Amino acid sequence: MNTKEIDSMAISSKQENLSTEKDFNIIVDEINDFIYKLENKGIGLKLLKQQVIEYFNNHNLNSQEFYNWLLNNQNSSNSIFILGYFNYYGIITSNNDDKAFNLFIKASENNHTLAQNFVGLCYDHGYGTIINEKLAFEYYEKAANNGIIDAVYNLGISYKNGMGVEKDYNKAFELLKQSAEEGHIPGLMMLGYCHSNGVGTKIDKQKAFELYQDAANLGHDIAQNNLALMYEKGDGIAKDIDKAIYWYEKSAKQGYESAKNKLKRLQNKFFNKLFSFKF
Repeated sequence: MNTKEIDSMAISSKQENLSTEKDFNIIVDEINDFIYKLENKGIGLKLLKQQVIEYFNNHNLNSQEFYNWLLNNQNSSNSIFILGYFNYYGIITSNNDDKAFNLFIKASENNHTLAQNFVGLCYDHGYGTIINEKLAFEYYEKAANNGIIDAVYNLGISYKNGMGVEKDYNKAFELLKQSAEEGHIPGLMMLGYCHSNGVGTKIDKQKAFELYQDAANLGHDIAQNNLALMYEKGDGIAKDIDKAIYWYEKSAKQGYESAKNKLKRLQNKFFNKLFSFKF
């Protein structure tokens, strides 16, 4: 092999590396936008992880290669956030709350709005840091003011429960309503809860039923459980045990313990009733 051939190979390799780096920089921004949409819908963890993995598969991307690139290219707030996001949820790598928290802090300091919400979540639940409800509220508020719908929801929950701020049901209701109107699935469920229990608004069982139904049809396990309970008790709607069992089963299959217990109780009740007849 002569000198020209070696030089040609070196140039080709350098161009390939530059092309890969350029491609991954574009992919970082695209994945960030994709995650932004997922998070603002508030979809469940299992489906969320599945959606991210499917993104790589659908775009013929090597997820491990991309992750390795992220480790060596934390030169933008998006790449820093995504690396934190993968560590937070255990996507491609194992879960590492400490690493995730530090990366979210770093990205939020570079004005990454979604990272601000995740810093709030870390402070709220003690992921990678000690629980600090006041700081959680401050980061939720910052992210909400920057248009993060999941943060609007989290802010509403903070006001409802008086976490990091004085309890205020009216503010909680307005924020949860705002998140629901933007299509946030847990927001729909919690708005249903507010109407069902008179939190920041008057009790309206029909409205609660409609909101629970919307969230349940979108796969929210607690909404499915609450909808089943309304059918079981005839709470504001016609009593329907078959539909109650249907929705308890839906929720139970997602692992919601309360639904599992209610389903078992309901099935045992009707089993015992069936065999109590004298033939």
